[in-house]
Amino acid sequence: MVTPVFQISDYPQAVAFYVEWLGFSIDWEDRPASGGYYFQISRGNIVLHLTTYQHESCIGGRAIAEFTGLPAFHRLLLQKEASFPTPPLRKTTWNDKVMQLELFDPAGNCLVLAEVCA
Repeated sequence: MVTPVFQISDYPQAVAFYVEWLGFSIDWEDRPASGGYYFQISRGNIVLHLTTYQHESCIGGRAIAEFTGLPAFHRLLLQKEASFPTPPLRKTTWNDKVMQLELFDPAGNCLVLAEVCA
C-alpha cells in the first residue's frame, strides 16, 4: 500500500473538507505539545496522511484513487451544502471508459477519484 502525505495549512479547514464534506474518517492523530498535526484519514480503501509539518510533505500533492460508485458519490456532493465547489464528473483524456472527479482541498492538494464505467 502507498499512502500519500498531503501538507495542509489549516486543521479545521482540512477536517471540514475531508471528513465533513467527503466523508472520510480520522483513524488517528499525532498532536505533539510543541504544536502541529499529523493524522491519517480513510474512506473505504483510500488512505491519506495529512500534516501541517512542512518537512513531511509539500503543498500541491496529487493522488489518484480507484473509487466504486463515483456517479452516486458525485450526486451526493452536489446535494450537500458546503463552501467547497463540486467539480464536474468527466471522462478522462486517456480512456473514455474511465470517469474521474478532481477534488482540490483548501491547501491546493488534488485527490482524483476514478472509476471504470461501462
